[in-house]
Amino acid sequence: MTYKIRIGLVGYGKTGKAVANVLSKDPRFELCWIARRTAGASVRTHPETAIPIIGMEQQSFEAIFDRYPVDAVVDFSSAEAVRLYGEIIRKHRIMLVSAISSYSESDLAYVRSLGRNTRVMCSPNITLGINFLMVAANLLRKVAPFADVEIIEQHFKEKPEVSGTALKIAENLGMESNRVTSLRIGGIIGEHEVIFGFPHQTVRLSHSSIRREAFGTGAAFALSQLQACPIGFYTFEDLLVQATNQEWSRQLNFGNDSPKRRRQPDLSRVNR
Repeated sequence: MTYKIRIGLVGYGKTGKAVANVLSKDPRFELCWIARRTAGASVRTHPETAIPIIGMEQQSFEAIFDRYPVDAVVDFSSAEAVRLYGEIIRKHRIMLVSAISSYSESDLAYVRSLGRNTRVMCSPNITLGINFLMVAANLLRKVAPFADVEIIEQHFKEKPEVSGTALKIAENLGMESNRVTSLRIGGIIGEHEVIFGFPHQTVRLSHSSIRREAFGTGAAFALSQLQACPIGFYTFEDLLVQATNQEWSRQLNFGNDSPKRRRQPDLSRVNR
């Protein structure tokens, strides 16, 4: 019988609910509990499941972890939450997948410190598509450093700050944050585009979030990859490059009986 990864989900807003939908239906995982700021007067379990929803003001994380042991925590809440459960996951070496985009420098340093004791994946956007875009953009930037580059991000009207994902793309490409163009338009969940301008041609790498469940499939990918990693701190790009290297190696070696095999390309520095 295949062992399921037991998960606790922190955060139950619009994105958290979508993530819960994905993780609760994935046969590789067992979603054991959901923690939110308040449990609410009428909603006590996730719809159509027996997964308990627990208000953080009602029970301490110490009590939650004691009652519902888990192997991993997935956090889609706020920057403050990690301080409430951080030492528990450090002590018990519980994996952490964090998708918080608003960590302060001190909070991020704390999350990094957890990576000395357990497996931690932290990225502002954990959709598979946007991270593939980042890896591809980094590779193209290194191949063609002479190209003009612009970044455009579009989100729903209520999003006040510049996209953390767009700022991360800019940082990876060695660009100033003020080079990011932001648009706020009703009906858009999230769109990112990196435009490379070459002489006589243009390359556009774009990603659109259609449903928030994309964050759930990203969390599932991160969990499946992270469990095979040594203790440490990782970004989603690290896990994606690791998976890409594994697949590249499999493709190169499949059916190749020649004693002299082609050298595997080293993608490990693509997102550095």
